[in-house]
Amino acid sequence: MRVVSLVPSLTEAIAVSAPGVLVGATDWCSHPPGLDVTRVGGTKNPKLDPILALAPDLVIANEEENRAPDLTALREAGVEVLVTEVRDVPQAFRELARVLDACGAPPRPRWLDEAERAWAELPAPESRLTAVVPVWRRPWMVLGRDTFAGDALSRLGVENVYADHGERYPRAAIEELRAKVPDLVVLPDEPYRFTPEDGPEAFPGLPCALVGGRHLTWYGPSLAEAPRVLGAALRAARR
Repeated sequence: MRVVSLVPSLTEAIAVSAPGVLVGATDWCSHPPGLDVTRVGGTKNPKLDPILALAPDLVIANEEENRAPDLTALREAGVEVLVTEVRDVPQAFRELARVLDACGAPPRPRWLDEAERAWAELPAPESRLTAVVPVWRRPWMVLGRDTFAGDALSRLGVENVYADHGERYPRAAIEELRAKVPDLVVLPDEPYRFTPEDGPEAFPGLPCALVGGRHLTWYGPSLAEAPRVLGAALRAARR
């Protein structure tokens, strides 16, 4: 089995669960560290000729991260493409199982059981907070409806104020975001790399939680520790 992954979190899941099957991954596939495969460009601009040159049996993609024209071109070239859809935590587990099965991984890797257990055993939040969750700057974009990250935060007691918006990643002026007066602003380090010096200053007077995008937006082995790591970051921002 020869697999090319165009989804960073799924790259990690495949690499640790079915060693040796990955032959290609995007430039953004940073985990596991030291992954030695051919790099085939970005998630939004994969290099089709190098992918085809790898003669993959399967390309793993995602309906949100990858562009439909690229996936169509791969199919027209005779490559099988598996496209995942992940809008919430339970769906992430179902899609992970489907991907690993398609890649010939042994059944039920330990990390997947640990991740499901970590989320299933979460205690009910003692209170609920509201949050704005920017994912880009210049222009400002935030989490909207129907997103994996929004569902993960909700399970940790944080409600996205744009969860009912008509778009999944709406644009909004910074003045509008401030006017929501959320209990918390959640700033991940991807896709935009928010840092202590780049992001919090735009929300004076509001607590800001800087979180790792791998724990907030990735669905893979990081899911096992995500509730603990995210929970700690959210609590720290409110102290």
